[in-house]
Amino acid sequence: MSPLMLVSTLLALNILLSGAELQRFEHGAKVEGSLSLLVVGDWGRRGAYNQSQVARQMGIIGEKLDTDFIISTGDNFYDDGLTGLEDPAFHESFTNIYTAPSLQKQWYNVLGNHDYRGNVEAQLSPVLRGIDSRWFCLRSFIVDTEVAEFFFVDTTPFADKYFHETDHTYDWSGIQPRETYLSTLLKDLDLALKESAAKWKIVVGHHTIKSAGHHGNTVELNTRLLPILQENNVDLYINGHDHCLQHISSSDSPLQFLTSGGGSKAWKGDISWWNPEEMKFYYDGQGFMSLQITQTDVYVVFYDAFGQVLHTWNRTKQLYYEM
Repeated sequence: MSPLMLVSTLLALNILLSGAELQRFEHGAKVEGSLSLLVVGDWGRRGAYNQSQVARQMGIIGEKLDTDFIISTGDNFYDDGLTGLEDPAFHESFTNIYTAPSLQKQWYNVLGNHDYRGNVEAQLSPVLRGIDSRWFCLRSFIVDTEVAEFFFVDTTPFADKYFHETDHTYDWSGIQPRETYLSTLLKDLDLALKESAAKWKIVVGHHTIKSAGHHGNTVELNTRLLPILQENNVDLYINGHDHCLQHISSSDSPLQFLTSGGGSKAWKGDISWWNPEEMKFYYDGQGFMSLQITQTDVYVVFYDAFGQVLHTWNRTKQLYYEM
């Protein structure tokens, strides 16, 4: 059985419900217990704005790292999501762009605000997985790799501004009443994080918590989500939304904020001042990120659209054995 078929089988057979309501999926690490993945966000532009160039480099780096899966941090299809299951944008922005052999792995996707402007249920539909088996998208869910747990969070409904905009229409089906949806999500995430015995806890969402980019901090996430991440000793928060690559450390916890939103159109020169003690890296161009994880180490690398290494960071944790 091929690795891709094995992952698909695991996804089909190993949907487990934890004590929380978030669905949990198993994706095994390599035999030696290591894990390699790529992270890209804000990409779906039919290859334009260097999306195809970034995709080529992802394929090259993915082969070198023997990538296990890919994470998308949202805004998968510009400008207004998918119109439906037969929207050609799915092929034109995804299937026909990420063609490298190393990218024929599972893609775990979250929704961005631009995705909410279209038919949300289309992106969530298992029909798309039948069209391209790599595609996997739910609102919020957990991927358990044994060496690390990834908690994917639907961040768009947190932002008040989308509910007051008049220039765009958003598909809020499935999340009303809004406050009930958000409260339940936060409660379930908190419980899942508390129950987690993973060595590394990684939360993925579309929107920024801390950012020096165009959008800056998302106030609602700082108020409602960030305290839960800090209380539960989350190691990394990974997001897109700002079209840049960015690493901000936290002065009051080990939590690191990593932005990988350079999958296509970037915002050159759009940066605000940030405390230099916390701002470890900022790049206002296209690119992507890789993660290599073992029981003791996390190694983060940011790449530009030419595959050049821009920034690296690593953290080590000691192994503890019960006597």
